[in-house]
Amino acid sequence: MASENQQEKPDLAKGIASADLTEGQMLVGTLDGEDVLVARSGGKLFALGAKCTHLGAPLAKGIMVHGELRCPWHHARFSLETGEAVSAPALDPVGCFRAEESDGRIVVGKGRETISRPAPEKTLARRVVIVGGGAAGHACAEMLARSAFPGSVTMISNDSDAPYDRTFCSKQYLAGKVSRENAALADKPLYAAGEGEGKGEGGIALRLKTNVEAIDPAAKEITLSGGERIGYDALVLATGAEPQRPDIPGFERPNVYVLRTLADADALIEAAEKASRVAVIGASYIGLEVAASMIGRKLQVDVISPDEVPVGKTLGIEGGKFVQGLHEKKGVTFHLGRKVKGFDGRTLTLDDGSKLEADFVVAGTGVAPRAELAEAAGLKVASKEKGGGVVVNGRLETSAEGIYAAGDIARYPDPHGGGHIRVEHWVHAERQGQHVARLLMGATGDFRLPPFFWSAHYGTSLRYVGHAGKQAEPRLEGSVEDGEFAIRFFDEGKESALATCKKDKLALEVEAEWEQV
Repeated sequence: MASENQQEKPDLAKGIASADLTEGQMLVGTLDGEDVLVARSGGKLFALGAKCTHLGAPLAKGIMVHGELRCPWHHARFSLETGEAVSAPALDPVGCFRAEESDGRIVVGKGRETISRPAPEKTLARRVVIVGGGAAGHACAEMLARSAFPGSVTMISNDSDAPYDRTFCSKQYLAGKVSRENAALADKPLYAAGEGEGKGEGGIALRLKTNVEAIDPAAKEITLSGGERIGYDALVLATGAEPQRPDIPGFERPNVYVLRTLADADALIEAAEKASRVAVIGASYIGLEVAASMIGRKLQVDVISPDEVPVGKTLGIEGGKFVQGLHEKKGVTFHLGRKVKGFDGRTLTLDDGSKLEADFVVAGTGVAPRAELAEAAGLKVASKEKGGGVVVNGRLETSAEGIYAAGDIARYPDPHGGGHIRVEHWVHAERQGQHVARLLMGATGDFRLPPFFWSAHYGTSLRYVGHAGKQAEPRLEGSVEDGEFAIRFFDEGKESALATCKKDKLALEVEAEWEQV
């Protein structure tokens, strides 16, 4: 397969030899100075934009499967036929070009006719209300809008900002690499311009800084904090999860922060501008991303965690030590196997009596599903001991007719591992929101996509597919020391999850395989 990084890419307007593109291969060339990917799959030729519309990954380094082109970085999926972004995190399509083959040559040109999506002939609802403006809520609304959903869509969000990519809060935006505007998930026309109530060109009425106080499943109405009642045919609960503030003396102080929203990130950025040292409580992915962002802002960073290694629950001991080493090389100091006993506003006291100076503290100590609204309405909710969340079936339907739950709050049947699971991954939440949207437009079938997330640490990226139980056995393939490895996790002898570093195609191939189980 031709490499995208070759010095001289072929001019596709002049054409390439048919023999240079065999079945299952991809090749990147140029067309009027633009990179274009040419592929042969299923006996057909395709010519598409060469970069993922999510964050610009080179699609030629991905795979083609099930009629889709899949991104190597964040596993977005594009239809080979239409270029449509059929699965998050990409939402915008890639360009499509005309590819013709004759006399042993393939020539690409502009002007390919766009294959339009027909409006749904049958929908399950005319009035859709979405509670929550995060990953699942926005993905559901966006899918309805792009599919010309003929009914009304109303989104209720208690956030002060229109839907944005929350992963930027701990990564790009917090690190100062992108502006606040870059975090937006949609152009303003999709929603109403400005704040408050209104309807954008995408047909979505957006209500910001608004709380839903109650759900009446029998009347199919919700009640807002001001007393207004809104009827629905379908209600999508996508309220996400709430960061937990540890019950530690001194953690009620104003210089102790949690991170969920852009406003939280704004507060952290302001605090960092006046500080020289920060303490991060918890060695979770969010905690480590905050640590990396603060290192990028030239602060001294201490990470305190009771765990043996960072992120050991998902990477095992060897993988966790690898991640720890990446951070230590950048200057992060870890205090593992330790708990915080108190904070006086300037000094943290640990359980071994040692003390750490900190201008401010960030608590990355886990989240809890925001399921109180559902529970108050009588919907089936899992106990805290079982991980919490709103219990749904394979179609993401709750115990009340016409009400769905998607994202961090949904406890759903795991088609690969069995049992019910609740997953707190951004991409997974988006894909569940998209699944609900398709159901509302008449699609059938259960949600079967395996969980997936990525995590970047100073230029080193990890991919994680599947869901491993607490007692899963990790098995390492490759070299952690060289930074190129795969860790397979087994629950009772069955492979349940895969973590990879510099093995992007393997992660894509395993994900595609597990979708068919």
